[in-house]
Amino acid sequence: MWVADRQTDLLDPVRRAGLDATDFIFDVAAVPRNIWQALSEASRSEDALYNRVDQLERENLVLQAKLQQMVALRAENSRLRALMNAGPRERNDVLATEIIGVSPNPNRQIIAIDHGSNERVYPGQPLIDSDGLLGQVIEVASDTAQVMLISDASHSVPVQIIRNSVRAIAEGTGDLNRLRIEYLSTTTDVEVGDQLVTSGLGGRFPMGYPVAKVVAVERTDGDRFATVWAEPLAQLSRTRHGLLLFPEGALASDITLGSRAIAP
Repeated sequence: MWVADRQTDLLDPVRRAGLDATDFIFDVAAVPRNIWQALSEASRSEDALYNRVDQLERENLVLQAKLQQMVALRAENSRLRALMNAGPRERNDVLATEIIGVSPNPNRQIIAIDHGSNERVYPGQPLIDSDGLLGQVIEVASDTAQVMLISDASHSVPVQIIRNSVRAIAEGTGDLNRLRIEYLSTTTDVEVGDQLVTSGLGGRFPMGYPVAKVVAVERTDGDRFATVWAEPLAQLSRTRHGLLLFPEGALASDITLGSRAIAP
């Protein structure tokens, strides 16, 4: 018995070494599986994070849209405030959308969005981003639509200066960074830095949404009108998401597009 126990004691180091080697083999064999599990979990976490960021961007757009009209409203003079208070404040429903394409034609400023007639999108419908007016819908399919940006050379939008409520027309020039402000006489009170918002005339674009900031005013003796340039406030070349506006009373059947996409 003592001999057997003694042999067992002598074999213990060998047995332990064998068990340790076996454990090492199992650990090494488990490494690929552990790495795969870690990568899978990281991938799922990344997808969840991307979806959350995308959701937050859309929610932020909705909040920004509500704030935009409030900024313009604070700057209105007492006469306009009294006029606004005479009737109900205009309420606009919105639909978040994603920009999925850009026209390859360098002479046109047109983008594609991921919503169409199935979501009640209609020609002439305004599109904004968190900073201001992007443009308006010009063509609609079932699940997509094309939007002409305000910088397109054939686009115009009625605007007014926040500071003094002077009205004008902001026309696209084909340059993403520049609009021409038409029908301002050389005696009109307009200055570099003036903020322009939609005037609401014509009924297509709701009143009070930011459009552009005046960057240059040129007055020439003998000319009837001043040459005024403005920079769009919306991120025309960089934004990924937008909000489609559904102004109260706007119907697709009421919208027609002429040589210039403009609310008369």
